[in-house]
Amino acid sequence: MLKGKKIYLRQLEEEDVNLLLLWENDTENWRYSESEAPFSLHQLQHYVKNASHIRENKQLRLIICLIEDNQAIGTIDLFEIDFKNHRAGIGILIANKENRNQGYAYEALELMAGFASRRIGMSQLYCDIQSDNPGSIALFEKVGFVKTGTRKNWYVYKNITIDAYFYQKFI
Repeated sequence: MLKGKKIYLRQLEEEDVNLLLLWENDTENWRYSESEAPFSLHQLQHYVKNASHIRENKQLRLIICLIEDNQAIGTIDLFEIDFKNHRAGIGILIANKENRNQGYAYEALELMAGFASRRIGMSQLYCDIQSDNPGSIALFEKVGFVKTGTRKNWYVYKNITIDAYFYQKFI
């Protein structure tokens, strides 16, 4: 468990499957992810069962929980973990709107960056942020990510093309 001031990050547990089913199948969350179709309960059960194999999966998903009441409020992921080149993609979801803009995502990103650097030897994290997502842009820049490129017309949402900003943080 990685513990901060207001939140902690923990491994996925079998009991999280129904929560993941709700979050992953919320089409509003698909807007900023690569999801195109709903996940089945069986798919998510298999995922949770095998999620701890970080070197095998090249991915790590942790649950973001509030310290005050242990409520699970979101997920944070390292993906495309490249142990040879010491880099990984990072993504975050604070699932419910009422938990956003409370500093939880900032703290989760800081905790995950420290973990990635100290525990699994990463030297950089990266992410793509859609150009029309000012909240995520502000969050990642506040955490120290730097925009290093633009991918023109990278995403399509409701038949509108959207640029992707490529961000990196050296840790």
